[in-house]
Amino acid sequence: MSAVLTPSGKGKRPPVPAVPSPAAANAAAASFAALTASLDYLDTGDVDLVRKAYRFADEAHLGQLRASGEPYITHPIAVAAQCAEWKLDAQALMAALLHDAIEDCGVTKPQLIERFGAPVAELVDGLTKLDKLQFNTREENQAESFRKMLLAMARDVRVILIKLADRTHNMRTLEDVPREKWTRISSETLEIYAPIAHRLGLNQTYRELQELAFRHLRPWRHAILNKAVIKARNRRRDLIQKVEREVEAAFHEAGIAMRIEGREKTLYSIYRKMDEKHLSFAQVTDIYGFRVIVPSVIDCYTALGMLHQMYKPVPGKFKDHIAIPKVNGYQSLHTTLVGPSGVNVEFQMRTEAMHLVAESGVAAHWLYKANDQDSDNADRLGTKWLQSLLDIQHETRDAAEFWDHVKIDLFPDAVYVFTPKSQIMALPRGATVVDFAYSIHSNIGDRTVAARINGVQVPLRTELKNGDVVEVVTAPVSTPNPAWLGFVRTGRARSKIRHHLKTLAQVESQDLGEKLLTQALRSEGMEKLPAEDGEYHPIWEKLLRFTGNRNRAELLTDIGLGKRIATIVAKRLVTMLSERGEKPDALLLTRERYTAHENVSQGEVVLDGSENASVKFASCCRPVPGDSIVGYLGRGEGLVVHCDDCAVAKRLQHKDSERFISVEWSDEPVRPFETAVMVTVVNGKGALARVATSLASAEADITHVDMGEEKAQDAADLRLIIAVRDKTHLDSVLRILKRTPSVMKVQRVRPGFSTDR
Repeated sequence: MSAVLTPSGKGKRPPVPAVPSPAAANAAAASFAALTASLDYLDTGDVDLVRKAYRFADEAHLGQLRASGEPYITHPIAVAAQCAEWKLDAQALMAALLHDAIEDCGVTKPQLIERFGAPVAELVDGLTKLDKLQFNTREENQAESFRKMLLAMARDVRVILIKLADRTHNMRTLEDVPREKWTRISSETLEIYAPIAHRLGLNQTYRELQELAFRHLRPWRHAILNKAVIKARNRRRDLIQKVEREVEAAFHEAGIAMRIEGREKTLYSIYRKMDEKHLSFAQVTDIYGFRVIVPSVIDCYTALGMLHQMYKPVPGKFKDHIAIPKVNGYQSLHTTLVGPSGVNVEFQMRTEAMHLVAESGVAAHWLYKANDQDSDNADRLGTKWLQSLLDIQHETRDAAEFWDHVKIDLFPDAVYVFTPKSQIMALPRGATVVDFAYSIHSNIGDRTVAARINGVQVPLRTELKNGDVVEVVTAPVSTPNPAWLGFVRTGRARSKIRHHLKTLAQVESQDLGEKLLTQALRSEGMEKLPAEDGEYHPIWEKLLRFTGNRNRAELLTDIGLGKRIATIVAKRLVTMLSERGEKPDALLLTRERYTAHENVSQGEVVLDGSENASVKFASCCRPVPGDSIVGYLGRGEGLVVHCDDCAVAKRLQHKDSERFISVEWSDEPVRPFETAVMVTVVNGKGALARVATSLASAEADITHVDMGEEKAQDAADLRLIIAVRDKTHLDSVLRILKRTPSVMKVQRVRPGFSTDR
């Protein structure tokens, strides 16, 4: 949105009662007259509605001036004019004229609903920044603002079209804004608005936003490149004209209707290519090109054949975006040919409809819908992506996290892969098998266990390549793995995995919290938790008011996560129950307190390895069944289990003793546990293989190997993380390793504690 210039220059104030000069007033009137002239595609009733919105906006902005000194109303008119170029409907044009009314003029949404109807008010609201809310940082405010805009855009794509028109006009008039704001506004345009324009296929707007941002962000480099391009243009003018004449003559002779347009690479794309590939300006060969626009798809392929007969094609420089369109709906044939004097020239062949989509993207839905009613353009032109924004929002309530997911999807590069039934799927470059699974359906992604690419089994982290045929294997009991977050590429996959893990962690933390509170109650002499409903309902309500939780589930989750101490909650609950006449059981109280550990303040938890997200085994000491252990309820981390002789645990116990609880191992753990060992070997061929063989014979799995980065000496230290059943199994593994040829020394690695074998 454009900032309103106020006399003090600080914040938003009511409109300044300044009377515009007659010349400025005439300019505004002339601008609206020009806008009216471009509304010939609307019927008379719609034009009257747009005029009504203009009068309201003009009155609301009366006295406000832009930084250039022009009446502020010139900005909404310019935004509406850009929307009229895209042939947007009357509602969108009205919203364009009113888009700053709520933010800058104190107009409310109900007023807009009353005057112009709910659809127009919703569009304006989607465009309005969140000035009324207080956020911790400017970045948080900005992220929340973009989240609101993108969600409104997902519901109605006209929101982003008006927003892009607004940003385009602001960039065109950036010269009038104080120079210290140029960097922030231009960076935001390059990082956010230009990629959104590209993602929606608005090629013309995308190029203009990039150029304007580049000019204000890097003015010196822009000027130097501009001079170089003008020189090159003058040098190659004759060559370009020659190619144009030869192509026109060849098509005329073949009787194929066509028109040819010159295309010049933008300064920003030249600069980016030079920067990324470390090229000089002279090494950038595809600065000039041509678009050949023909009547039908068949003519595109015929034109390609003719051009390949006229000039020699450059190997590897042909792309068929007609058979496989880009993610944003773009279709064309691309080929690079060696033209006269050995200069490479790029040609793009497309139909008029494709040209319209290439330049206007999602806006082509309005521009071309009269002639293309049965087309699947609406599905191609970003609709799936817009819908995915709503899916991500459903699982991601945090604005910054939402924006991180969306930015991932804004990169234009894509790979095209096939399902086993030959359906084409478009994914961002670098996407993996897991991204593919989630793009089909979230249930398939959640239950993925294996995959085959082109019939060959591959790891789930494998990156996809163009043309791959991908088959996903699922299992009903499988769930998402947290490690997937380290390699997935799409925002959809990332948000689905995080949502599942958060839900799982919440359920497990709630179960742990219930167990901890029950045990804390037993220490106070109460056998079990009272029921939530019936006669105990008022007690739970009073307890929730005391803890500040909304419901019982949230309270138990907080206890499981360590945000609340179970003993404090238990004491309060016992007090409330005592007021009802329920007294603690003296026998139970004596037994629990007599057996409780002197250094812990809560009841005992039994661990068998099935606890997943709610219980973590500390990586500093890596306890295994058989070790003496203690549990630490970290704030918001759940239960962290340490060996009782761990140096880290001792420091925590000294500082935060009330957060420690007694834990013990189950008699029958349900899975192996990881621990760290250091194996010192005589350096030589096959040493690592012999160690691995010994571990396999001892039935211990290696989960990680680290050999350090120092150069190989006579002896080398292998730092291994291995999975064992319990301490007895670990002792057996260490004995077998000690007897292995080449092994000099073996020890379990724990901070402040080690045992040589």
